[in-house]
Amino acid sequence: MPPHGPPCVGHLFLGATLQGRSPTGIITAMIKLFVGLGNPGPEYEDTRHNAGFWWIDGLARELKVQLNPERSYWGLMARANVQGQTVWLLQPQTFMNLSGKSVGALARFFKIQPEEILVVHDELDFTPGIVKLKKGGSHGGHNGLRDIHAQLGSDQYWRLRVGIGHPGHKGEVSSWVLKKPPQDQWLLIHDSIDHSLKSWPQLVAGDMDKATLQIHTTKAPRPKPERKPPPTPSMAKRTWAKAPGLSAPSELSACSSTSMAPDWASTELAERVSDASKSRPANSGRSRLAFIPAWICEE
Repeated sequence: MPPHGPPCVGHLFLGATLQGRSPTGIITAMIKLFVGLGNPGPEYEDTRHNAGFWWIDGLARELKVQLNPERSYWGLMARANVQGQTVWLLQPQTFMNLSGKSVGALARFFKIQPEEILVVHDELDFTPGIVKLKKGGSHGGHNGLRDIHAQLGSDQYWRLRVGIGHPGHKGEVSSWVLKKPPQDQWLLIHDSIDHSLKSWPQLVAGDMDKATLQIHTTKAPRPKPERKPPPTPSMAKRTWAKAPGLSAPSELSACSSTSMAPDWASTELAERVSDASKSRPANSGRSRLAFIPAWICEE
């Protein structure tokens, strides 16, 4: 948990003007309240059920604000100013099943509408490393969402679902969410949190189409493999022998030895060279080479 201290308000100034418009030009609600679900206390700090708390901790670092206890809202709260737009961060301290008590109190006091709220929570249906953004829908059996539904009187708030995986059996869910994930799953969960945190400017701006695209694109496209050049005939594969009395081209080396060739091969070679000499005029000025098997020239 972050250390308690005096309230802190962060001021951010982005280069671009934040507008509540999607790429299609449709005006959408800006996210004013970011809520992360979890359970208070050091014994729950590193458990899967606290994935929402981890996300809000990351956002607080991004906005350079500090979460502090607010009794009026039964939670840890921070407030930031993004180009004149007030944004609240909240971690309910009511335990998971009463999360709506904290969310409802803050939303009612500051007149924040359900569609201006983003709730970040752990999601059993997604494997670690997966994170998805959605608006509305059922609570899916999540007790924190169930209570928020009841307190807001609406399901039309945004949810960011952080995958924690499923134990495989319904009866093991309670113990699963209250345990610390192994190192490999821990890294995947936190990588997905870091990835989705990059979309906070779009969420604050109300550009939910762009935020959704960025959050759901979790893997970089695979680079195309380099095309290998077509193989060229290797000079090592071709062995040339210089015919008696003829000069070989300078770029080609003659066989250094024919000691490994059998007697019949030497006789055949001599016959080929003789035939080649007879078929070409002596004054042609061109070098005459006879092609012989490579094994004749192997040392």
